[in-house]
Amino acid sequence: MTISRHYVLAAGGTGGHLIPAFALGQELLHRGHHVALITDARGAKIPGCPDKMATHMLPAGRITKNPASWLPGVKAIAEGRSMARRLYESFEPSAVVGFGGYPAFPALLGAFAENIPAIIHEQNAVLGRVNRFTARQVNAIATAYPEVLRLSPRYAGKVHLVGNPVREEVLALRDEPYPPLLADGIFRVLVTGGSQGATVLSDVVPDGLSLLPLNLRRRLQVTQQCRAEDIDNVRQAYAMHDIPAELATYLPDLPERLGWTHLVIARAGASTISELTCAGRPAILVPLPSATDDHQSYNVKEMVHAGGARAIAQPAFTAVELAKQIQKIALEPGALENAAKAAKNCGRPNAVMDLADLVESFGRAPIMHGIKATPDHMGAFSPSPALARKYAL
Repeated sequence: MTISRHYVLAAGGTGGHLIPAFALGQELLHRGHHVALITDARGAKIPGCPDKMATHMLPAGRITKNPASWLPGVKAIAEGRSMARRLYESFEPSAVVGFGGYPAFPALLGAFAENIPAIIHEQNAVLGRVNRFTARQVNAIATAYPEVLRLSPRYAGKVHLVGNPVREEVLALRDEPYPPLLADGIFRVLVTGGSQGATVLSDVVPDGLSLLPLNLRRRLQVTQQCRAEDIDNVRQAYAMHDIPAELATYLPDLPERLGWTHLVIARAGASTISELTCAGRPAILVPLPSATDDHQSYNVKEMVHAGGARAIAQPAFTAVELAKQIQKIALEPGALENAAKAAKNCGRPNAVMDLADLVESFGRAPIMHGIKATPDHMGAFSPSPALARKYAL
């Protein structure tokens, strides 16, 4: 028997937080539930939100090391918490799911205040700050990696490895074969810096590709996502090197392009890596050195260890080093195909289904509660009397 419930998803204003939230929202909608999204003004502008998922913007206070941020940050968090509680009074969610980022914090605080089950999902290999702050109180912690730094061992009983949900279009690529690269065929390279772009890729990649041996350089077809302020210089660089390249500040058809790509050069954001491993595409990854807790350097480890990617730290990311790494993987017979297989072996294609199962295991009537929860979880949460009455069979 299927019971339609209400769920609230809360995520920060970046693609890394919102893409898995969108994927989970779509899956819960498919299952007949009602879903609302809490984010900030930035997040509301990111495309991909399911049509039937209403979006609510909450104040998201940010408290930094600067004491000047403390008072306004606390005030914004308190205001966001109050707004979240008012939303919960009318929407009556069975659970609130946080995906990290500052907008998720007041939403989770509101859930704690209303005794609503709360779940957090960590996309990276290092537990983010908001997730660290709330880990003790939430009912479940879903992770994308087998090992997550800064996740206390005392929470092991409520940790579930599910992976990182990806878009349906990317998931469909898993059933498609890696595109063959013939000896005289076009060598397709996709360059992306994630939702924010990456100037370092614009500065280095065109020159790096120009250093490839002539027989490989002549076969290049490049698609590159650039920042708006970089795109003219990148276009000039490719024209100077006589390398055919299609440039854009945003690639709405990225999954389709990923499908025919032989090699990806990218940042090491969680969504990027989850899409590469789901699709099975080899990559050269350049972790963002300023990422919080250097989490991108840890994100790459599983894929690199498996042989599906090569990582270059940004200080070492030069045109010469990039050309060297591309030659190693593109000129050795079978190397690209083997790397593609290794990348796919790291993928967790059932992530969105497993996360949705976990979310659905909360907020059920007592007779149904725990159907999908582990024994460790069954005692972790008892539905409030109000929720028990609401979903009583």
